Amino acid sequence: MKSEEIRSRFLKFFENRGHKVIPSASLITSDEKGVTNQTLFNSAGMQPLIPYLLGEPHPLGKRLVNVQKCLRTTDIDDVGDKTHATFFEMLGNWSLGDYFKEEAIKWSFEFLTDKKEGLGLKKERLYVTVFEGDSNAPKDTEAFEIWRKYIPENRIYYMSAKSNWWEAGDNGPCGPDSEMFYDVTEKGLGDLDKAGYILADEKRGVVEVWNDVFMQYEKKDGKVIGKLKANNVDTGAGLERLAMVTQGVDNIYDTDLFKPVIEHIKLNATSFNIRAARIMADHIRTAVFLITDGVSPSNTDRGYVLRRLLRRAIRFGKQLGLEDKIYAELAEITAKKYQEIYSNVLENLRIVQEEVMKEMEKFGKTLERGIKEFGKGTDAFTLFTSYGFPLELITEIAKEKGIKIDVNKFNAEMKKHQDLSRVGAEQKFKGGLADANDPIVVRYHTATHLLHQALHDVLGEGVGQKGSNITSERLRFDFSYPTKMTDEERKKVEDIVNEKISEALPVNRVIMPKSEAEKTGARHFFGEKYGDEISIYYIGSDLKTAYSKEFCGGPHVKNTSELGKFKIVKEEAVSAGVRRIKATLNNK
Repeated sequence: MKSEEIRSRFLKFFENRGHKVIPSASLITSDEKGVTNQTLFNSAGMQPLIPYLLGEPHPLGKRLVNVQKCLRTTDIDDVGDKTHATFFEMLGNWSLGDYFKEEAIKWSFEFLTDKKEGLGLKKERLYVTVFEGDSNAPKDTEAFEIWRKYIPENRIYYMSAKSNWWEAGDNGPCGPDSEMFYDVTEKGLGDLDKAGYILADEKRGVVEVWNDVFMQYEKKDGKVIGKLKANNVDTGAGLERLAMVTQGVDNIYDTDLFKPVIEHIKLNATSFNIRAARIMADHIRTAVFLITDGVSPSNTDRGYVLRRLLRRAIRFGKQLGLEDKIYAELAEITAKKYQEIYSNVLENLRIVQEEVMKEMEKFGKTLERGIKEFGKGTDAFTLFTSYGFPLELITEIAKEKGIKIDVNKFNAEMKKHQDLSRVGAEQKFKGGLADANDPIVVRYHTATHLLHQALHDVLGEGVGQKGSNITSERLRFDFSYPTKMTDEERKKVEDIVNEKISEALPVNRVIMPKSEAEKTGARHFFGEKYGDEISIYYIGSDLKTAYSKEFCGGPHVKNTSELGKFKIVKEEAVSAGVRRIKATLNNK
């Protein structure tokens, strides 16, 4: 069964059972959420739905289903084995205070085994684990008894909290889970006596394919304090692993999701190595989706993750003797594979290829020389600053060559480097003002605040500020958004800004502690290191009800009536997933 059919069957199966299909969120967490959760990417299917799992009503109801793009680099050293990847798709269905264990388990089993609506897997190859209980919560006998209706009890195993308990942290919802495993060996393993010994080791041919999380308890300060008012179900099934078991292979890289890319690598390599080819296929695929969602290679935050993946792929490409053009070709093969699922991937292919090739040219020229220098004993920090080698890549190469890296020395040098780079950093987020003393520039800066909020009003909360630049002639505002704005959307944004200008709203400033400032909902840059005291400019009479509020150092006009008429003169693409607006104000 092809991956496209797995996706469509999954969505249809749960849609037929009252679930509303919701689209995948971006890989990139919103700026506001990122500050709270300290995450750069959505790393699980449930992550974009956290507010609703905590009780906020979802506009589409209590039963939801989707396929969510996810990214994790915690297991990057395992990429290239049978089951690990950095980018993956998580199939999930949710109950927000509606159905619970009975239905969740029944539907999980039916989708996995039913030949007509589901995947048609053999139930005699299924193994299940449930929570064995501890001081926080009792043994989950309810889940065990439900599972007995579908598979023999000697293939249902009680496991510890380490594997069968879910929680988001020391505070919030938590609960037991039930995991499903599938035997991918040729002959079949039969009944297994020691579940923990067998199920934890993929080399033995048993792979986790599904997980049902039952959120029924509440945790406070690290302790379970009781049951939730409403029980939620959060399920997840990795598409790559489902493709693996339905296609009869023992690893995700032999599925249709990776095979075309790996075959192209093999066709063009002068010295083929399967692990290197798998790592390249994985990292290029992840890069395609990251760039499409608006990330560009850099030395910080999300951009650093992308740069690390690309440079690792380039290094393995050199080991395989591949020509430079291969990276653009692999990006195209990847984009075409996903064109029916995520149309913006193919639409932004040219931008993706340009970013990939720029990074290849930048790093490819220094890679060989840097490795030679490394062999001569050049220290890790010099490799990082002079040759662009991420520390993780340096460590990986060192391990291969049997060289020990002094990580403490590297970190000490890095701190000195960062301290020097921080000089003048307080000017970084002043809205891109070219001349703060120019009254016209100040008008444009204030108008940028109105534009930012209007974009959120029209395009939704997926909009995130990527940068701005202001001169005495125009403002320029970059923001994350996957598609070109329609003429109607542009006009609506224009009208909102002009409406707020005509309302003659006051522009106010308040200074407060950072902890209080973050609670106001004022917009600010993800990842920026703010001081203990925050300056917030808000447009409106009251901070709580203000139309616009942002962390900002100023300066601004005193009233929106000073701005004049606002006009968008251009809206264009900057890179994949990033748009740019240029706008003017009439002369006053």
